[in-house]
Amino acid sequence: MSGGSWQDYVKRLEELATSEGLRFHPVDFEAVPDSFMMEIAVYGLPVRMPHWSFGVRYIYQLIQRHMGHSRLFEVVFPGNPGHAYLSESNGLAENVLVTAHVLGHADFSRNNLLFRRCQEQVSEHIVEHAASHARQIQQAIELYGMHRVETVLDAALALEQHIDIDLPLRRERYPEYLEEPKPPVDDDFRRRFAALDPVSADTGTETRRRAPVPPHPERDLLWFIANYAPEMESWERDIFLAVREESFYFYPVFATQIMNEGWASYWHARLLREADFIPQQAYVDAIKCHSDVVRPIAADQQIALSINPYHLGFSMWEKIIEDQGLEAARRIMELDDDFSFVRNYLTRDLAEELGLFRFSVRGNGQIKVLEHDLPALHESLLAPKYNFGAPTVRATHVRVDGTLELEHDHETDGRGLDIERSRKVLEYIQRVWRRPVLLRTVDQNGSGLELTAS
Repeated sequence: MSGGSWQDYVKRLEELATSEGLRFHPVDFEAVPDSFMMEIAVYGLPVRMPHWSFGVRYIYQLIQRHMGHSRLFEVVFPGNPGHAYLSESNGLAENVLVTAHVLGHADFSRNNLLFRRCQEQVSEHIVEHAASHARQIQQAIELYGMHRVETVLDAALALEQHIDIDLPLRRERYPEYLEEPKPPVDDDFRRRFAALDPVSADTGTETRRRAPVPPHPERDLLWFIANYAPEMESWERDIFLAVREESFYFYPVFATQIMNEGWASYWHARLLREADFIPQQAYVDAIKCHSDVVRPIAADQQIALSINPYHLGFSMWEKIIEDQGLEAARRIMELDDDFSFVRNYLTRDLAEELGLFRFSVRGNGQIKVLEHDLPALHESLLAPKYNFGAPTVRATHVRVDGTLELEHDHETDGRGLDIERSRKVLEYIQRVWRRPVLLRTVDQNGSGLELTAS
């Protein structure tokens, strides 16, 4: 295809995006071999802490890999600068489209409140930050051996979704003592007595009571174990906190997928329409790629749909901009996440137009058409996103002998546990907690069930 390489169009696309009102940090674009792309897909980052699990699982909250169900391939890491890796096997049209798409992501991640808050707490330089973690863990391997380090990583990575995004990344430990309630002071004598030096005012006997650990159910299990495991060494704690930092960084990717992919898809389509400097054939090919990116994935005459976040998000942003204007859309982009976005802006009319109604969710992620219920549709789309996609498990008590008690909040969670996987995770936790660990949950019949590792 004539017209030069895709790199020739990056600067002009950036200038066009800026003129259209996008505000983004610089992005480092790099075309890499397919084999390197696959390594990033497996490990989640170009350089990351070594662990066997990366070879057998896909870290879905870390990357955007396929654009919808098309063959286009791009990996984006938000930050300042951002990093975008494109496949060398993509053609000119595909990489021009992906470049415009990445600029939409860069605008979103710089201006969305959730992205900003998480990046400010962790780092805007995640690729370099993760490489530092990898070096730190390599040093631990050299000092303490692969087996000991892998034992810690087993536990930390098994709990990587169990963070509390509503609390700061850097938290103080719990107060050591309970605050004693003070009696009401209702006259001058008691006020003068209460103001006396505590040493002269009390009997000399220590009455302070130690606070329970935890003082309330704690769902940030990475933070809790790093701070309260009875015999955890400092290098082990550092690994737990490194995993926790990376989870904080990538949470917004997970929690805004529909918004973010839809915003990037809207802008790549808009920029392509305005980019009169792109050769005609490349433009036509790119528009065909766009159609693949945002098409609904359907079978059996629309009876079963597997929701494509690119298609859903793109359709929602188009409707919002049509009805409310671009400035209103930008305010929504800045303030919302997928929970508020879907509940507030996936309307009945749009859901009908997209054929999303009368559905039930199958185990394989498909949605089968059954009934007509807008709130139920919203919750079906959002259910996998609650609590970072993990069951809600909280630390509730540490016994005198050091036994750690965990509890699955099955009533509000609405999800069951994979019992065999839960047993394995408890074994991982026990090896770093170094005391018995038990988990209370329910079985498939709703009866109480207690799992233990000791």
